[in-house]
Amino acid sequence: MKSKFYALILAGGAGTRFWPLSTDKHPKQFMDVLGLGKPLLRITYERIKPLFLNENIFVITSKKYKHLVEEILPEISKENILLEEARKNTAPGVAYGAFKIHKKNPDSIMLVIPSDHIIKKEKVFRKAISSCFQVAEQEECIITIGIRPTRPDTGYGYIQFLPDSNVYADERIFKVKTFTEKPDAAMAKFFIDSGDFLWNSGIFIWKTSYILELLSQFEPELYQTFHDAARYLDTPNEQKAFDDAFIRCKNISIDYAVLEKAPKVLVRSSIIGWSDIGTWGSIYEHINPDENRNAVVGKNIMLYESSGNMIHVPDNKLVVLHGIHDCIIVEKDNMLLICKKEDEQHIRSMVNDIKIKKGDKYV
Repeated sequence: MKSKFYALILAGGAGTRFWPLSTDKHPKQFMDVLGLGKPLLRITYERIKPLFLNENIFVITSKKYKHLVEEILPEISKENILLEEARKNTAPGVAYGAFKIHKKNPDSIMLVIPSDHIIKKEKVFRKAISSCFQVAEQEECIITIGIRPTRPDTGYGYIQFLPDSNVYADERIFKVKTFTEKPDAAMAKFFIDSGDFLWNSGIFIWKTSYILELLSQFEPELYQTFHDAARYLDTPNEQKAFDDAFIRCKNISIDYAVLEKAPKVLVRSSIIGWSDIGTWGSIYEHINPDENRNAVVGKNIMLYESSGNMIHVPDNKLVVLHGIHDCIIVEKDNMLLICKKEDEQHIRSMVNDIKIKKGDKYV
């Protein structure tokens, strides 16, 4: 039963909002950002492993991270680590993965999942994915996992579903009406109050034949570029062919390329303890705080009259704080960040300034 089901783990992001812990040389998906003893990529792999044959799990990442994937996931065959020559968002990576998997099995059904998310209810998550596979096996459709929102968050995309559209054995599956990217605070509150909006998790299920058909329809130039490269799959020239494809193709997400135009998109409403680990603020929410609301990763931290801080430092670093409140304090390799939690949206621009003024070695 498992043989037609495949997974593509997306692991190519830079994670600049997690500087200085995450750098371009070693981004967040390859790090233990939660202090659990495992990097996020490893946690993602172990989360999905019970659903798939090991040879049916693929990872797509930047060329410069190949060695990190091999170190973290030694069980994955080198042939299952797909490499991007250039960062061009998610649609090109999905196209490469879909062509690769489709050649191996034309009847394949494919899960696409980011490598840097938290999902606390893993058994519930696997049950949801299995249910979506059953529907995708029977229909030409895209299914995405939608998350029941708990707050009017402006950092997530939203999916509006049609509440009366369920015709499936799984009563949580609905037809999608609209997608909305990162609304302002007032609109996010309206979405929450309406009751028919979900967070977009960026987790998708589809037949490889169907996603390739949709790419050919809605992004014909991108499709043709990767179709041409696919002639060299499983040959010595595969990497060069796809290197050229990534250099030539446009920069576009799979959401914009296909999801917002596809004729049949379904969403499964889910409560799986999900979080897109995109900011230090989101990390703060997933670390058990002390009695003064300090979220701490590090074994030698002493706190006095300090509260509401996100602190992430190496175990061998002694840190003493007095009278510090609601700050992000992160140290790695002699790089130190201290900023107010409310100002963390500036971290990305700070990293750009560091690159310009201090050079690549710090980012």
